[in-house]
Amino acid sequence: MGDGERAAAYCDIGTGYVIYRGPSVDGSLHAHAAFQLARAPHGEVVVLDAAGTRHSAAALLVAPMVRHRMQATAADVVTVFIEPHCAFADRLRERCAGRGITAAGELRGLGEDELRRTVARPSARLDARLLAAMGALAAGAVPMPALAAGVGLSPQRLRALAQRQLGMPLARWRIWRRLTGAAEALRGGGSLAEAAATAGFADQAHFTRQLREMTGLTPSAVLPLLRASSPAPASDPVPDPVAGGDVDGD
Repeated sequence: MGDGERAAAYCDIGTGYVIYRGPSVDGSLHAHAAFQLARAPHGEVVVLDAAGTRHSAAALLVAPMVRHRMQATAADVVTVFIEPHCAFADRLRERCAGRGITAAGELRGLGEDELRRTVARPSARLDARLLAAMGALAAGAVPMPALAAGVGLSPQRLRALAQRQLGMPLARWRIWRRLTGAAEALRGGGSLAEAAATAGFADQAHFTRQLREMTGLTPSAVLPLLRASSPAPASDPVPDPVAGGDVDGD
C-alpha cells in the first residue's frame, strides 16, 4: 500500500484483545485496565500524560491504569489493547517496567495472527490463583469472599495479589471486560441501552460513565468508529504489541 492510500477502518474485538485502525479522536484523561499499543503507519502517534507531557513516536506503549489521552489526528492510527493476564502481556510488563508511557518502535512488526496466538495463551508469570480468579470473573459477577475462597485465598490476600501483579483491583479489570462486551454489541448494531444491558451495566448512564473513565470517550464518539469499521483483514500487520464487596462493582 502506498503512502497516499488510506486503508479502510476496522475494529476487531476478540478474547483478550481489541484492535482498531482509523482516525483517533480527542478524549479526556483516562486509564484503562489493559496495555495499549498505538502506532502511526506513517509519521508519529502522540499521547499526552496526566501532567500534560507530550509523548510522540512511531509506536507508543501505555501501561494499564496510567492516565493519559490520545491526541486527535485525521491520519489512521493502529491501536491495540492487550489484557494483562495473557502471555503477550508478560513481554509488555518487562518493556514498560517503571515507565507509564514509552516509545516502542521495535514492537511495530508483529502481525495479527501472531498477536492472536500470544493473547490466547495465559501468562506464565502471574500467580495461577490470580489467573483462576480472573477466569471466574470473566464468566460473571462473583462476590469477593466467594471468589477468594474458590482459589484458596482470603479476600485480603487476593486483593493484594491483584494489585501487586496486575497493578489494579480486579474490579477495574472486570469493568474493562464489560466495556469490550458492550463494544461488541454496539458494533453488531445494538442500541446504547441494549449494549449497556448486554454487558451488565446498571443502565446507560452507568455505561457512559465507565466508558469515559476507561477510554476518555463518550458513546456518541465511539459509536461512529465502531459502526464505520469493516471486519479486520486476517493478514494485516499490527504492532508487536477492590475495594470490599462485590468484585463486579464500580
